[in-house]
Formats: sequence, structure tokens, C-alpha cells
Amino acid sequence: MPSGDALVRIDDSGRVVEWGHPAEELFGWSAEEAVGRSVATLMSEAAAGGERQRERFSDTASVLVKPVLQGTSVMWHVLPAGNAMSGQDVAILKAMFAHSPVVLHVLDNQLRVVRMSSAADGLSNTPVLGKHFTEAYELADPEAEAAVAQGVLESGVPVVNRLVRHVKAPGRATRRIHSVSYFRLEDSPGDAAGLVASAVDVTERENAQNRLALLDAVRRRVGHRLNVGIVCQELVEAVVPAFADIAYVEVIEDVIRGNEPPPVPVRRDVPLRRTAFQGRIACHPVEVVHPLPVGTPFSDVLSDLRPRLVSIEEDSSWPAADPARAEVIRRSGAHSLIVAPLALRGQALGVVSFYRHQQQDPFEEEDVAVASAVCAHAALCIDNARQYMREWIVAQTVQRRLLPQPTAAHTTVDLSHLHLPSPEGGGAWFDAIALPGARTALIVGDVAGHGIAAAITMGLLRTAIHTLAALDLQPDELLARLSDTAGRLAAAYAELPMDPLDREPLTAGCVIAVYDPVELTCTIARAGLPEPVVVFPDGTSAGLSVPPGPPLAETGNAPFPATTVSLREGSTLAMGTAALADEVLAPSGPLRPLLDGAGTTPLPDLCDDIAHALPDGNQTGETLMLLARTKALPKDRVLTLSLPAGPEAAPIARAAARHQLEAWGVDEETAYTTELIVSELVGNAVRYGTPPLQLRLIFEQMLTCEVSDNATSAPQVKHARTIDETGRGLFIIASLADQWGTRYQAQGKTVWAEQPTGVSTERRNDAGRPA
Repeated sequence: MPSGDALVRIDDSGRVVEWGHPAEELFGWSAEEAVGRSVATLMSEAAAGGERQRERFSDTASVLVKPVLQGTSVMWHVLPAGNAMSGQDVAILKAMFAHSPVVLHVLDNQLRVVRMSSAADGLSNTPVLGKHFTEAYELADPEAEAAVAQGVLESGVPVVNRLVRHVKAPGRATRRIHSVSYFRLEDSPGDAAGLVASAVDVTERENAQNRLALLDAVRRRVGHRLNVGIVCQELVEAVVPAFADIAYVEVIEDVIRGNEPPPVPVRRDVPLRRTAFQGRIACHPVEVVHPLPVGTPFSDVLSDLRPRLVSIEEDSSWPAADPARAEVIRRSGAHSLIVAPLALRGQALGVVSFYRHQQQDPFEEEDVAVASAVCAHAALCIDNARQYMREWIVAQTVQRRLLPQPTAAHTTVDLSHLHLPSPEGGGAWFDAIALPGARTALIVGDVAGHGIAAAITMGLLRTAIHTLAALDLQPDELLARLSDTAGRLAAAYAELPMDPLDREPLTAGCVIAVYDPVELTCTIARAGLPEPVVVFPDGTSAGLSVPPGPPLAETGNAPFPATTVSLREGSTLAMGTAALADEVLAPSGPLRPLLDGAGTTPLPDLCDDIAHALPDGNQTGETLMLLARTKALPKDRVLTLSLPAGPEAAPIARAAARHQLEAWGVDEETAYTTELIVSELVGNAVRYGTPPLQLRLIFEQMLTCEVSDNATSAPQVKHARTIDETGRGLFIIASLADQWGTRYQAQGKTVWAEQPTGVSTERRNDAGRPA
């Protein structure tokens, strides 16, 4: 009996394979007479069998012959009129397979092609019918497609609009992309009989979307950093592999240095720097500077700023003009090249080269427009970075020139500093200024902001603090005067028309520590910067509780409290900018252990350890730290003598000074001058000062004479008349000494005078003492 409701089953050769009882009644032949015979023969016999036989066939005119898949063959079922499709349905199917632009394939339950529409012609260079569909067509991922089709066949759940990529076939310019949908075919009992696969060529649509996505990615990813090299690297990372397999950028050297781009056409000898490269093999080393050979598309692009789609063929003439590049192209397997200019406002900035390998489609004319748009955006970003780079170079140069170069040598402190400049350039600085009495002022400052403005402000404040330090002020007084200076600078900036600083208040911080190697004390005051840290010789560390003062130039009369602490010899003082507060200087900072165990570590090594341990990109502001390891001035290089308050003080002081100068090996002329200075200083203290009086001689890099008393009155230089018997003391001191001054303490004052030691370097031993 034929399957289902079919009257007759006919194989694909036209022979009857099943003949049911209803067919015997309709057509008049028994199953024995019909099975195995050709339908054409039966039809001929019916036509010749007379009127009765023709009447039988006229009663069956409403039957439908329906194709049904069976294995790899098509079986034809003859159905009664009630089970048949309408003639309109048949017409629609014929039209779909004959004229629809949508590619249709009928697959059996083994996923073999048993029928396809006329639109499928040309998709394969070999016969398709009877083959597994992944063998009939060269798919990029045949295993994945077979799994998807099998899943639809088993579950019955259709898959719609799946993008399927084809392998590039011989004779085709590009590989194609189809949107494929799979639907299951079922026989009458509802079993899976096969699939219908529809496919629409969406290559152009996908390429257009990919180009738009590329341009969007370039705009999002390129140009966030104001550095020419980084912008170029962002560019090649954005286009590889989305657009090209290899990309590299060459920028004119003057542009990288921040100078104006050269006019077009660019001279032949203008050097370019390879600033970025991206690809599967390292073909082009970066940072190589070279001119472009004449007669190549790369040099031509810099002549007319026109992008080019270049053929890479063995018979091309241009590779001979650039054999090094030609060898790189050969090694990379590239077959298609676009050369596009980096240009802005008619000025050339550089050249970008895009390559594709043999496994990829060659570039098309539409890709040239995409490359031009990509390079136009990159050129704008590079020009912004160029202008910023020029300012950055100037700011960095100004800052380097304004910092100590190199750090001055000090016999009572060992110094080292860590300076990690901000990418934008900043206003951080440090200083170590020698003060009278072998003391040293240690300074760290930081001007908020970046660029040239911050560097110049830093230079002005540093100059001011050097000038104020010559007055031998205490750290708190020194900060107060410096804050006044910063306030005047801020007011002056605000008066300048169109100056950016009138919209950004001047903010600066500073910490000053004055170390005394005789008393082994350190007096510290700070304005806005973190508390210093002291590392003791045994490796333990502690923060110094220095009360905070307001930032420099802040309005108001808030004081800058000073704190004096004892520092035994071999202690290390660490002072830094706010960028180091949380990481290094805070007690719970992750890098604080580097300080804790550094009691005897060489200071340069300690700076290197901290620099390597600092996290990248987390600091806000400029990173600067000054390390100072203290030394004590040997006792045999200091003379301290208490003096009576009467006239006998001067002769006592002169005698003690003469004896000590002989012990130090000071020459006679210097000794005579020193005795005279000592006599005048003591005489003034006896006449105008308040007991107790004290003389101190310090023999270090300079010979210092100090006389202290409890009076707070300030000494003044007088110009005595010829007939006056007094009033010439300070005038004589000012004439004989290199410099002199007055220093105020909590109780009284100290008047000091300095002069060269009068001992040649040959007479000093390695410790700096007299021979």
C-alpha cells in the first residue's frame, strides 16, 4: 500500500513502485499490471483504450502529483484532489525556485543537496546535487555550519539570518558573506525529512557596516593621550585586524619634536620616524629615522596628499626604489596596500601604510575612502599632540633648568632625590641651601597645575626662597615671607588680560627643614605638603608631628607653626609631594616598609627601589621626594665659649679664637681678620646686648664666627664720622667678612660673620679636617 494517503508512488525514473487498491478502482489496472511499468506507457495505453478508459482517467483529473524526499531521491506521490496543493501554491513554488533572488536549497535528512533554485547557480564551480552542503560550498567554518543545520533538523527550531562566510574561491575578487536561514521539512507523519536553507548575499551590507564600525572605533580609541607616539600606536591597534593585517605609521621628525609641519610637496630629504607598528610579524622596527626613497607611493603621497590603492605585483617597478621595504612586504605575504597621508590644513604630518595578507580580500576603492577618513581623524589628534608636545618640551626644559643641576655637595648631609615628572610637566622642586653655622635648609615645594605656567611659577618661588634664605630666617618666618611672595605673584597674574591663570588660582605647597649638625636638631615648618618622615639608623621610622600650615598664597593670617626635633647622626629625613603621601609617607602606606628598613641603605638605591615600586598611573600630581641623611659636625671643629658681660670679654674671646685658629691651621691673614671680627662682634654684644654672652667658632666649608646674647634688638651698620670714636664695628665686619647677618632664636639673637677658612685643600685630609 502506498505511504500515507497517496494513490500511487513513482520513482525519479518515472516507474511505478507502489499501486494501491484505490488506484485499481480509479485507473482500471491491478497492482500486478501497474507496478514496475513506466507511467508514460500507462498513459499511452489509456489513450488508446477507447472511450471507457478515457472516462476513467477524466474522473481523476483533480489528483495532484507531489514530490517527496526519500534518501537522496525524489519520490512522486499521486494524491486525491482533497490532499493536493492548489495550482496557485504550485505556481508560487515554481516561481520561487526559478526567479527569486534568494538562494534556496532543499537538503535531505543527511544534509545533502537534492534541489536548489536558479539563484544558486555560480556559487560553486563543481556539481552540487547529492553532496553534503558543507562539501558543495567552501565555507569558512564548515564544522560550525554542519552543527547548526543538524540542530535544526533534530529540534525543528529554525535558525534565521545567520551570517555565513565563504572561503575565497578561485576566480572571485572577494569572499562572500550570506545571511542564511534553516527550516525543517517534515513528511506526513511529522518526521524530519530534510531542510530548506535560504541564503541572501549581504557582502556589501556587511562591508559597509564594518567600515562604519571601524570609523567609530577609531574616533573612540584614538587621541585620548596628548603624545604623538601614543596616538600613532592607538591608531594601528584600532585598524589591525579590523581593517588591515599590518599597519605602520611614519611621522615627519619635526612634527614629533613639536615643530610646524613642512609645506607640501615635502622635500625629498625630510626625515620621517617610524612611530608605530602593528601586525602578526615584526616587520618594521619603530623609532627608525629615515628619508623616504623617491619614486615610491610613500614619497608620492607626501607630494600631493592623495591616498593610493597600490598593487603589489612582482613586476611592479616601485619596490626597486625601496628594496628594504620590498623585502619586508615579501616576508609578510602582503598582496594589497593602501598608502594614505596624515595631513591637516594642507600640511603633511606623515604617512600611514595598510597591508592585507593573501588570506584576506584585497582592498577596494571604498576602502581608500575609509583609510582617508581614519587618517584625517588621526592627523587632527597628532597635530593636537604636536602642539601640546611643544609646550611640554618647553615646560620640561624650563623645569630642568630651574632645578639644582647637579645637587650641591654638603658635608653635613648626604642627599638624594626621586623625581618622576608628570606627563604634562609640573611645578615641583627641591633645594638644599647652605646656611651659616654649617646648617642646611632642606626644601620641597610643589606648584599646582602643569605646563609652562607651573614651571615658571616654580622658578619664581625658588628664586624667592633662595633670596629669603640669605636673610637666615627661621623656617616658619621663611614660609610666611614666601607665602606673601606667592600672593603677590597670584595678584599680578590676575591682572594680565586673557591669561589662563586668571581663571585658575595659584596654589602651592612647601615644606622647609633646617638641620643643625652642631646641635643635632632639625626645625621644620610646612605649608600644604605631607608630614616628613625620619628613618633612624636602626631602620625604624616615624612621622614627624609638624602642625600643618595653609597652602602658600592663601588669604588670611594663619601661621606656619615650626617644630624642632632632635636628629641623631645617621638619621634619614624624607620629605615629598602629596603624590607620595598615601603610598610612601603615610604609616599605613603600601611602600612605607621600604623606608622602615632603610637605615643604612644607600640613598640612591632607596630612591630607585621606591621608583620601581610605585604603581603606574595612580599618582595625582608630580612625584618628588628628597632624602637627607644627617651627619654630625666633629666636636674638634667647633669652639664654644661663654663670655663675661664686661669689657674683659673681648680680650678673652680674641685669645681663645687665636688659639683655636692655630690648631685648625688657619693662615695668619685669615687668623688676624677673624680676631678682628671676633673683637667687634663681642664688643657690640657687651655694649648693646643682654647677658649671657657666648662665642662660637665653626670650622667647616666656611669659617663662621657667632656671638649670641639675650637681647632682641637688631644691630645696624652705622657710617661713623671721622671724629667719632665708636660706631664702626658692624661696618668693619661687613667690610672684612664675605657675608654677615643676624639670626633670632626663642631667647635672644645670634650675630654671625662668614669668611673662607684660609686652609688650602691640599692641607685637608679625606675627612675635610686640617692636616
